[in-house]
Amino acid sequence: MSLASMTGFSRIEGGYDTLTWTLEMRSVNGRGLDVKYRFPAGFEAVERLGRDLAKSRFQRGQMNLTVSVGSAAAKTGVTLKKDVLEFYLEASRALIDAGEAVTPSVDGLLSLRGVIEAAGDERAELNAEAEAALVVDLAALFDRLKEARESEGRALEAILKGHLITMAACVERAKGLADQQVEAIRERFTRRLDELLPDAQDFQERVLQEAALLATKADVREELDRLTSHLDQAHQLIEGEAAPGRKLDFLAQEFMREANTLCSKSAFIELTQTGLELKASIDQFREQTQNVE
Repeated sequence: MSLASMTGFSRIEGGYDTLTWTLEMRSVNGRGLDVKYRFPAGFEAVERLGRDLAKSRFQRGQMNLTVSVGSAAAKTGVTLKKDVLEFYLEASRALIDAGEAVTPSVDGLLSLRGVIEAAGDERAELNAEAEAALVVDLAALFDRLKEARESEGRALEAILKGHLITMAACVERAKGLADQQVEAIRERFTRRLDELLPDAQDFQERVLQEAALLATKADVREELDRLTSHLDQAHQLIEGEAAPGRKLDFLAQEFMREANTLCSKSAFIELTQTGLELKASIDQFREQTQNVE
């Protein structure tokens, strides 16, 4: 099962009878599934229809659906609404006779709302047949968005697996250094003690106990084992689970927790450098998981 991104775009042009419409949908990453709608009056059905279509196809993402409507049989020119003009003239006549207003100019009258009606100003009506055609286009719009998100998801999957390979290489290198670290701590402790207490033969048993305790505290093999387990789990999520984005993000936090402990326990520069390289790769991995559905 391939990954899906939460980023995508789709566009559909369609219509029914004299109505034409353009549907556009944009999707970005989000914590849950959130669809926002913009449509003209008369197209309220878009929100109801879109809600069901989104739930059946997506689990996460913030989406914006925009509907633009026109008319395939739109007339050119304008229409003078004489009844509206007569209403304004009648309403102003009493004010003019009382001297409270001047006779309005022609351009003033024509600028009043409703006196001039441009072609295409009528409210679009979405009847049952038009709604059925709109459903088909909306479904196609959501399907195209799903395809776009899956296409980006395939590229995202390759990037994530690349980071996992880098992380696994760091873990293997750290495992090789882990045994050296234990010996280095024992040797450093013994050398330092010899410098401070040259005649410490009477405390040899105690010295060995303290050296063993320090080496145990600095042992990073447990963290490395957990990192290996997390890497296996990440591969399983990417390859076999639908919408693993949240789980991958949580797993990235666990990666970082173990890497931080590894660096804090490090007793020599090679292991510290490996831990820092591991942390850098984990940061990149987590950044990419933010866009996984």
